[in-house]
Amino acid sequence: MEPFRNLLNAALIEAAARHLRRVWPGFDAASFERLALDGLGSLEMKARAMQIAAALEATLPEDFGRAAEVLEASLGPPGLGDDLAALRTSEAGLAGWIVWPMSSYVARRGQGEPERALAALHAMTQRFSAEWAIRPFIERHPELAFATLRRWTTDPSAHVRRLVSEGSRPRLPWGLQLKALIADPSPTLPLLEALQDDRSAYVRRSVANHLNDIAKDHPALVAGWLERHLPEAPATRQALLRHASRSLVKGGDARVLKAWGLGAPLRGTLDFSLAPKRITLGESLRLTLSLSSSARRAQPLVVDYAVHHVKANGSTSPKVFKGWTMELLPGEQRELVKQHPIRPITTRRYFSGAHRVDVLVNGTLMASAPFTLRVP
Repeated sequence: MEPFRNLLNAALIEAAARHLRRVWPGFDAASFERLALDGLGSLEMKARAMQIAAALEATLPEDFGRAAEVLEASLGPPGLGDDLAALRTSEAGLAGWIVWPMSSYVARRGQGEPERALAALHAMTQRFSAEWAIRPFIERHPELAFATLRRWTTDPSAHVRRLVSEGSRPRLPWGLQLKALIADPSPTLPLLEALQDDRSAYVRRSVANHLNDIAKDHPALVAGWLERHLPEAPATRQALLRHASRSLVKGGDARVLKAWGLGAPLRGTLDFSLAPKRITLGESLRLTLSLSSSARRAQPLVVDYAVHHVKANGSTSPKVFKGWTMELLPGEQRELVKQHPIRPITTRRYFSGAHRVDVLVNGTLMASAPFTLRVP
């Protein structure tokens, strides 16, 4: 498989030079290519984007307004509908991944002219998301940025409306963390309310992810949002809110579970077995659950499990994994089986020792079983 970083490559840099020279004959295409291509093959994805942005900084007009005009004129037609994935640089102009360093240039050089810079990002996000580039403006020019984002909630382009939510997410992956919004997300809440019933699934998905971000720091806020906006919600909003509350459901938040009708404990019994009792890193555990209902009515259940991993200091830290969402009928007996691999991943370091698996039903701890992990 082609490495992800190669989406920003020499051919795109050459195309960018050609289109920038087309719209501004004074553009020093040779210098731009030399700077952008220097050691490109050894750089990872984000480093490539930043190097190309620096090459633009060195070769575009010193006047930011004029530079923004050149960049906008080099763009291809805007993306229609929800999908930007199909947009590619062509003879019609620049689109797709090459627009990332262009928007990064705007974030670097446009802080002195934020209104003009935001207008450029409005154009660029319709060819490739400007979700990373808009964040410095939210941080440094919050009043202007939020006034602009409020106006964009009704923009005809789904890509612009999505930028309102995605660009202001407190903990956007790969993006500058917006510490003020992590501490107090209230400035974004009117934006999310305006967009949660958006006609575009692309936009609604971003709203769900934004609310899930907020839930990491302010679970009570998202629980309250759910209590207000879930009753009598249309199917599209229900789907959004389900995705938005996924972390809180996994974590067993009582208010969120109750909002989804999942607050009641299991009426019946649960037997849990775990095998093998000793494993080596790279092997798998087999979880077997037997549920038996003693209720007269069907029971909606969320059955998740938490693995308590040993840390370097010998203590343990739980990680909740998604299990099953189900309805247990009156008097029903059901067996659930899952394989859980314990294999090396980049986000966790494993240590030998006594671990534990807990079973959670509607957020309530119902059973536990130990196992021993050996890390060679």
